[in-house]
Amino acid sequence: MATFTNQATLTYNGVTTTSNIATGEILESLAVTKTAVGDGYAPGEDVTYIISISNTGTAPLSGLTVTDDLGAYESGVLTLYPLEYVPNTIQYYVNDQRQPAPSVTAGPPLTVTGIAIPAGGSVMLIYEAMATEFAPPAAGSTVTNTVSVTGTGRATPVTASFSAAVAAEPVLSLNKSVSPAVVSENGQLTYTLTLMNTGNAEAGADAEAVITDTFDPILTGVTVTYNGTPWTGSEYTYSEATGLLTTAAGAVTVPAATFAQDPDTGAWITTPGVAVLTITGTI
Repeated sequence: MATFTNQATLTYNGVTTTSNIATGEILESLAVTKTAVGDGYAPGEDVTYIISISNTGTAPLSGLTVTDDLGAYESGVLTLYPLEYVPNTIQYYVNDQRQPAPSVTAGPPLTVTGIAIPAGGSVMLIYEAMATEFAPPAAGSTVTNTVSVTGTGRATPVTASFSAAVAAEPVLSLNKSVSPAVVSENGQLTYTLTLMNTGNAEAGADAEAVITDTFDPILTGVTVTYNGTPWTGSEYTYSEATGLLTTAAGAVTVPAATFAQDPDTGAWITTPGVAVLTITGTI
């Protein structure tokens, strides 16, 4: 809703007088909202956005342009875009009827042109955007992107924003090495299992992480340490008959990763959280 004012001037016999100020309001016929399927994002994954535009006026609107800033923010002298349009994902509906895809420029920012809305009608745009290396990954971070609708004869754009929070979850991987690589019969081997967490949340006991490993050749006289601390045996089971070692659910925990932003590129750098399990025995 916009307010306008107007005042008239009367001049006669060299005298000038003014009227009172008349005030009115212009009811906005165009409205826009922005939402997402789900309310979170994860680096490298896609978010599906939905833009809804309505025309409550009695005349159709055409030649509209929709612009999405893709979450642009400043970092030093850099303008960074934490979202990137996924090509060919745009869907265009007028009054709930699917239409041919409109013209899209990926940008950034993303622009969609040639949008038309019937009188009393509505338009819906659906598209996917991927969280880039500039999307903050630390727990509690958000990406807020703003969409604006402009068109011929419109003095100001109509805008809407949506904030998505980063998903808080562990992301684990496992690396295994053996030492020595060459061993004599009846020699001793040490297997080192390195767990890495590139996620922004700890893999705590409630994650119930379990490691299973079947040793071939089978180990005897097995000892196990976790982050340098010997395990007593309640934290795992081991069968010298099968060579199968299984850790108890939740005995293995891995701290969350830490994150830092490169001052030159603006990209987020991940330092994984690490935990180390070692198994030593005789073949």
